[in-house]
Amino acid sequence: MRVVRTVAALRRATASFRDKKESVALVPTMGALHAGHLALVRLAKRRCDRVVVSIFVNPAQFAPHEDLASYPRTWDADIAALSALGVDLVWAPGVEDMYPEGFGTRIEPQGAAKAGLEDAFRPHFFGGVATVVAKLLLQVGPDVAIFGEKDFQQLKVITAMARDLDIPTKIVGLPTVREKDGLALSSRNAYLSASERSQAPTLHRVLKDCAKRIVAGRPVVDALAVGRAQIEREGFVVDYFEARHADTLAPIISRKDGPIRLLVATKLGRTRLIDNIAV
Repeated sequence: MRVVRTVAALRRATASFRDKKESVALVPTMGALHAGHLALVRLAKRRCDRVVVSIFVNPAQFAPHEDLASYPRTWDADIAALSALGVDLVWAPGVEDMYPEGFGTRIEPQGAAKAGLEDAFRPHFFGGVATVVAKLLLQVGPDVAIFGEKDFQQLKVITAMARDLDIPTKIVGLPTVREKDGLALSSRNAYLSASERSQAPTLHRVLKDCAKRIVAGRPVVDALAVGRAQIEREGFVVDYFEARHADTLAPIISRKDGPIRLLVATKLGRTRLIDNIAV
């Protein structure tokens, strides 16, 4: 497995794949890899001949009050895990490589990026994500890029961006990988205290209960109200708990409005947790 840190070295490496007519998959990450990331890598290996994993903690998607400085960084463990899986190439640029002096271009996505979910609480976020992912797709030139469904709104934003900008990469989503108790895997789970960790699976349990109520015919607004109350009783501070159209993320009020995705974002102590499921 090779690790490259400059765009020139990256392009020489990917050109060698292309010369052999090999397909390429990209798995973008910010490091601190867990079993969910490794599941993305395994899917990438099934889809393509060669796998590139990027590791870059993107400062453009963090607001000044957020956890950029403390975001977990586990380089040695990450490299060992990726090598064990047979990854071909790790793209690990520095901030100065991704955003060199004089960098002045930023993508401002619309559509799903303005759905009133994550964007309502982190208005800077999707501009930073779209800009860095566009750069990664153009730098690597993959046939396929793999993202997790845990960040469902992000997946929709990136899919639309690649389509709208005619970037010839197929964006593929992988269902959320969970702990045995249902907690969605996230690098930020490392911030949870022991007691918070025992509370955290409540999110998935409430999402499932809410989905069952909707399927059973209970009005969507009532099912959401019950679910929100359950979460708040457990000590979570709720940013949003919403039922949205699974394709457009537009608000819905009944099952007749289309396929439904339930999405939740909360704070538990100092840790922000998000999750979602299909109805």
